Amino acid sequence: MKVVIQRVRKASVTVEQQVVGKISAGMLILLGIEDSDTEEDIQWLCAKIARLRIFDDADGVMNNSVIDVDGEILVISQFTLFASTKKGNRPSYIRASKPDFAVPMYERFIAVLEGEVGKKIETGQFGAMMDVELINDGPVTIVIDTKNKE
Repeated sequence: MKVVIQRVRKASVTVEQQVVGKISAGMLILLGIEDSDTEEDIQWLCAKIARLRIFDDADGVMNNSVIDVDGEILVISQFTLFASTKKGNRPSYIRASKPDFAVPMYERFIAVLEGEVGKKIETGQFGAMMDVELINDGPVTIVIDTKNKE
């Protein structure tokens, strides 16, 4: 699993001109899933995200987690995170999981993350063409790959 986490002032996702997910201050998470991902990856990644200290404390130091600041989270599926650009100019997405594997993993990721942060997670719509709007706060952007845990 690979995620791109952006600290945002607000974010939303629209499908066919309908807002399907919207948050105020918190995290926008782009989530990529590959066939080698496991339940262990989900558990580790959700715990890491929930406790990631990327929000400012009273002294302006990034010392607080999304839980500490009561922030919101918007998760969007993003198969292009596994783009391979080694050959030619057209990216290959062969490492990205197909929906039969990715959808249950995506849904499980959301459920585990909701448990970690103790609140509902907003989402996009898996597999849909989505318009994402955000105001990046900082900007703060973090990339985490479960294949690089150690």
